[in-house]
Amino acid sequence: MTIHSFEIISVPVTDPQRAKAFYRDVLGFALVREAPMGPGMVWIQLAPAGQTVTIALVTWFEQMRPGGLQGVMLNTDDLDADHALLRGRGLAIGEIHQEPWGRYAQFSDPDGNGWILREPPR
Repeated sequence: MTIHSFEIISVPVTDPQRAKAFYRDVLGFALVREAPMGPGMVWIQLAPAGQTVTIALVTWFEQMRPGGLQGVMLNTDDLDADHALLRGRGLAIGEIHQEPWGRYAQFSDPDGNGWILREPPR
């Protein structure tokens, strides 16, 4: 098999522009692409700085309801600093917890999609 990576994770949202502002302004993701995609639809793709895996803010998958994406992990090298930064930007991020698979804190986007900010074990 020649599959070697993920490229795009679809994130179901109700308001793509509101979601774009959250991922760009709160999480610090870079806007990769924004373009019309048919009547009433727009392709919005963002990524953490320097990363090849991106997210696409989607409204067109009937089976993907806003808030239905849960448990995607975002890795960081400094959970304490990023946790403080995100709280300073107004994000309601949970407390930091320790598990064998790393330290982590959970948060949701404006639609209720659940994310995990994780610092892997050293």
